Amino acid sequence: MTPGLRRGAALLLAAVLAWLPAAGAGAIEIREVTTPLGIKAWLVEDKSAPVVALSFSFAGGTASDPAGQSGVTSLMATLLTDGAGTFDAQAFRRRQEDAAASLGFGASLDRLSGTLRVISANRDEGFELLRLALMQPRFDPDMVEQRRAQTIAHLNQANQRPQSVAGRTLMTTLFAGHPYANDPEGTREDLKTLTPMLLKHRAAALLVRSGLIVSAVGDIGEDELARQLDRAFGGLVVGTVPPLPPEWKPPTKPRIIVVERPVPQSTALMALPGIARDDPDWYAAVIMNHVLGGGGQQSRLFNEVREKRGLAYGASSGLRTYKRAALLVISTASANERVAEAIRVVRAELVRLRTDGITEQELADAKTYLSGALALSLDSSGSVAGLMHSLQIDGLSPDHLVRREALIAAVKLESVRRVARRLLRDEAMTTVVVGKPVGVVSEPKE
Repeated sequence: MTPGLRRGAALLLAAVLAWLPAAGAGAIEIREVTTPLGIKAWLVEDKSAPVVALSFSFAGGTASDPAGQSGVTSLMATLLTDGAGTFDAQAFRRRQEDAAASLGFGASLDRLSGTLRVISANRDEGFELLRLALMQPRFDPDMVEQRRAQTIAHLNQANQRPQSVAGRTLMTTLFAGHPYANDPEGTREDLKTLTPMLLKHRAAALLVRSGLIVSAVGDIGEDELARQLDRAFGGLVVGTVPPLPPEWKPPTKPRIIVVERPVPQSTALMALPGIARDDPDWYAAVIMNHVLGGGGQQSRLFNEVREKRGLAYGASSGLRTYKRAALLVISTASANERVAEAIRVVRAELVRLRTDGITEQELADAKTYLSGALALSLDSSGSVAGLMHSLQIDGLSPDHLVRREALIAAVKLESVRRVARRLLRDEAMTTVVVGKPVGVVSEPKE
C-alpha cells in the first residue's frame, strides 16, 4: 500500500466511522435541493463528522445493452475510474488516494450507478474527480484489455460455482426472450468485440442529465451542494433516457431445471412472481417474506429445513424488484441425496402459509423487527445516501422514512394472508437445481 493510499484510507475511514445518525431513520431530515442548472437532489446535512457521501445513478442499465454488445454497460462503468482527462489509470487512482476520496461506478439491469465519498476538506478535489470521470473518461486500450480479461475470467469462474450457475439459469429461464435474461457482465463473444469507441458511445448515451438521481449526506450545505453538483454533472447534455424494457409476462406453469455439476451438494433456487414496490400491499408482502424466510434464524424456512430436519445450513427468501418485473426467490442448498426432501419441505411451507396465513405473534414480531432494523443499518453517511437514493428510484417522497413505521404498524393479519394467497402459487414456481440431485429431474417446458 502506498503512503498516499494509507493516508487517504485512514482519513476516510476515521471520518466515516465517526458519522453515526443521531436518531432513528424516521428522524432523518431530508431536504430537496435544486441547482441553478436544474439538477435535483436530496440532502441530509450532518456536520458531526467531516465527510460527504454521494449516491447517484442514471437511467438505463445492462438490460438496454445494444444487440451484439452485451456487457458494454458493465465494462464501461468499471472503466470510468480507470483514467480520465490527462490522468491515466494509475495517476487517477493516486489522486483519489491523496484526496482521501473513494469514487466508483457499477451497473444493474435498470440503472448505471455511482458513489463518491470524500472528507469535506477535500470535497473540491472529490467532485472534480467525479467531473473528470463523467466528462472525460479515457478508455485507454490497455485498460480496456485488462478489464475485459478480468470480466471474462470472472465469467469462467462463475460457471464453476453452483450458486452463480443457479442464479444465471434462473434469470435466463424466467426472462427468456426478455432483456432481463441477459447476463449483466455480457458474453465472452460480445465482450471480445467491444472497442474503446463503442465504450465511449455507450458512455455518451447513458451519462445524460435526464433521469439523473442524486442523494447527498454529510458535511455540506444546500448552496455548496448545488454548486458542486452543477460543477460535476452540469457539463453533461440533458439528453433522453433509453426506453424501458417491455413488460415481463410471468410464467403460468411450474418448471424444474436441473443443471448437472460434479459437486456433493446441490444448490436450489425457487422463484415466484413477486410484487411491485408501489403496490399497496408492499409492506404486507415484506412481513410475509420476513416470516417465510427473510427473518434469518427466526423464519419458518430456517426452522423447518435447518433446525427440525438438518437438511441444509440454511434456507431463506427475498423480494426482488426491477423496473419491469418482481420476484420472490427462495434459496437453499443440501446434500445431493437430501435436496429433494429440502425442496419438498419448502413447498409444504408455502402451502401452509398460503392456506393458514401467519399468526398474530408472528405478525407482531415481524413488525417489531422491521421497524427497528432499518435504523441499525444506517451506520455511515454512505448507507444513508444509499437508502435515500433507493427511495428516489422507487418514486417515494422524502417523508417516507417518517411514515414507514406507521405503514408497517398498519398492516393487518388478513392483508398478509391475502398476499400469501396471491403470491405463493405452485403453478407459477420455477425451480433450478445445480449439482447431482437424487430424485429431482428436469421438467421440460411445454
